[in-house]
Formats: sequence, C-alpha cells, structure tokens
Amino acid sequence: MDFSAENTALWSFILQLGVISGIMLLANAMRRKILFIRNSMIPTAVLAGFVALILRTAGLLPVNANILEMITYHTIGIGFIALSLRIPPKYDDSLKSDFAGLKSGALIVSTYLVQGITGLIISIILAYTVMPDLFKASGILLPMGYGQGPGQANNVGSTYEQLGFAGGQSFGLSIAAAGFICACVVGVIYINYLNRHKKVKVQESDYISGSVTVEDFQDSNEIPISESVDRLSVQFALVLLIYLGTYLVSLGITSVLKQCIPGLAKSLTPIIWGFNFILGSILAMLCRTAFSALTKTKLMTRQYPNNYLLSRISGTAFDFMTLAGIASIEFKDLRGLWLPFALMAVTGGVVTFFYCKWLCGRIYPGYEHEGMVSMYGMLTGTISSGVLLLREIDPGFKTPAANNLMTGSSFAIVLGAPMPILIGMAPESETMLFITLGLLVVYMIPLLLIMLKAHRKNKI
Repeated sequence: MDFSAENTALWSFILQLGVISGIMLLANAMRRKILFIRNSMIPTAVLAGFVALILRTAGLLPVNANILEMITYHTIGIGFIALSLRIPPKYDDSLKSDFAGLKSGALIVSTYLVQGITGLIISIILAYTVMPDLFKASGILLPMGYGQGPGQANNVGSTYEQLGFAGGQSFGLSIAAAGFICACVVGVIYINYLNRHKKVKVQESDYISGSVTVEDFQDSNEIPISESVDRLSVQFALVLLIYLGTYLVSLGITSVLKQCIPGLAKSLTPIIWGFNFILGSILAMLCRTAFSALTKTKLMTRQYPNNYLLSRISGTAFDFMTLAGIASIEFKDLRGLWLPFALMAVTGGVVTFFYCKWLCGRIYPGYEHEGMVSMYGMLTGTISSGVLLLREIDPGFKTPAANNLMTGSSFAIVLGAPMPILIGMAPESETMLFITLGLLVVYMIPLLLIMLKAHRKNKI
C-alpha cells in the first residue's frame, strides 16, 4: 500500500480533520485571551464554526463541504448514543414533569405550525401586494429551514421549484442557514441575559475542570483503571458497536419497506436515516437496560458504562458537530427573493423565541431556562445547536433538558405526520393554500391541550 501524500484517499480526511481541530484550538485560545469574546460567553465550538465559515467563504479553508456534512451527521448519532448509555441520574422531584417526552414532541410540532403560519402569512401578504410573482406557498419553507434543518429545506425547496417557485431550493437552504445563525446569536444573547440577571449560573471553565472527584469519575463496581483494556477504549467500543447496530437496523427497516411498501418507503427512508440518532439512542437505552438486568442476575459482575467518560465522548462529538454544521452553511443565490427571505428569517426567529419562552415555562417546571435554551436552539437551527447552547448552562446535563430533545424528537415524528400532507396541499391552488393555513391553525389546538392540560392522575 502507498502511504505517501500521493494516496489522497488515505490522507484527505485526516488532513481536513486536522485543519478543523486546529480551528477548534484557535477558537479556544481566542475565547480565553480576548476579553470581549470571553465576556460574551460564545461557546468555543460556535466561535470555531464561524471562524471556519469565514475562512471557507473567503476560499482560505481547504475543507470539502461533503466532509463537513459527514462529520455533522455522524457526530449527532455518536453524541446521543454516548449520552443515552449513561446511567441516568435521579432527578429531584422539582425537575420532573408529567409526560415530558410527549409534551416536548407537541412543542416541537406546534412550533413547526407556528413557523408555517408565520411564513405563509408573510408570503401571502407579499404576493398580494408588492411581489405579485412570489410563489404564495413559499412561507412553508420557514418551518422546513428553521424547524427541520437544511435537509428538509432542500427537499421541499426542490419540490416547490419544480412546481414553479423559481429559486425555491436556494431559498430553502438560505432559510436553514439563517436559522442556524439565529440559533447561535440569539441563543448566546439569551444566555448572557440569564447570567446577568442571576437566573442561571454559568460556571467558569476553571471551576469545572478542577471539580472532578473520584465519585464523579467512577461509580461503585465499575471496571478498574488497572484493567488490561483502557476504560476509555471500552466506552468507545460500546458507542461504536451500538452505532454499527443503528446502521444495520436502519438498513433492515428501509430494505423491508422497499420490498413491501415501495410507495411509502420513498417518504419514510429519508426520515429513518435522517433521524438515526433517535434509533441509536433507543438501542443505547436497551443496551443499558440489558446491562442492568445481567448485573442483577449476577451474570455480569462489572458496570461497564462510565458516566464521566461517556459525557466526554458526547461533548467531543457535539463540539465537532457544531463546528462542522456552522462551517457548512451556504447562502445561495437569492436574486429577487431578498425581501421575503429577510422578513421570514427575522420574524421566524422572534416568533419562535417568544412562543418557546411562553410554553417552556409551563411544561418544564424547575428547569424552564434549560428547556427554553435547548428547544429554541433546535427549533431555529438543528439539534446540535440546541445541545450546544444547553451545555453552556447545564454542562453536565443534570436536568432532563437534553433527554427531552431526544424523546421529544421521537414523539414529534408521530405528531408531525400530517405535515407532509399539508406541505403537498399548499401549492396546489389558492383555495388549497388557505385551507392549509386554516388546518395549521386548527391542529394547534390539540397540541396546546397536550402541553397545557395533560397530567397524570394522582394515585389514591
């Protein structure tokens, strides 16, 4: 085998990963040494992402866009598998809420609806006033870009482009890019506001790095440090084995769907692969449960998952996920569409902020700020931006907020089932457009009832 630089297949990914790692270290030094950056509390990964984005836009960063997307995709799955493998902490009663997963799912889908209503109102008003040639259903791309990210924004934008929306794909991708920036900028400003008003305590990195005790690092009955295999190797092996299982299960499900229900497979396959982190998290929780059962029956004498090391793995994955996600942002050609883009980008961010703030205070008792930061980050950017913002005020994931992102996304798949139908209805005719707008408003009612009225019955 040729190990020289001429073997680009051997060296390309490693070299680009080295460049990305160098930018991460540069951003860390900037955050430590530049006073106004340190005081702004910008997460290092976010700062690194924007540094990489500027360098890439200027043509100074030799990193392939496909590699950035690949890093973003895989680190989401790896990060959530590591997070789900951890032995769950016992939350204080004040942090427990009834049906938190279901309510989180309802919050996610209802935010899509609010964004869709906002976007359609903007596109309809513009189409009937100053922009008569504007594609009236273009407002549906706001929840696709903000709520679901660049993948869905690209798919729906391409579909609408075929139906007559000139520049639809570029418009959708640009909305998604604006959403990511909105998540990071508004999220950081909000964290600063919470910190200044003593509503959350943002710990200094020096305190965190020096506060690890033996109890944090090792639970009782774990494999000893002196074991012949390094404890970190065991954690990596568990995470990657479960990720392999995630791939095989996803492949099996999609293969069966293609054989048995080819029509449905076309729409479900992208969802299954796009949300593979949910499947990976489920497999990780099943693995953790199996370990617990084997320990109780004395068939297993050691506790293999280590919460401290798994947190470090998930933290590393989320850092690189955020850096790569921001660096891969691309604003496409928006000739003739700058007005609707600007209105939707700004209004969508504002409406999403106040809607999430109103509901998170009601459905997340005891940790409404953590819930708000994480949900707002996800519902304007991606789940990576939600996790990153959360880590600034809950670095050890000691509240259920991170778990709610995962379980809520699972419920959102079911609760959001009508969305593809509404997306398909909107561009058919003006009548169908207004019917779609009405149905978005109507579907809000049961979701709000779930969030505000659903409670467990008290045991007698």
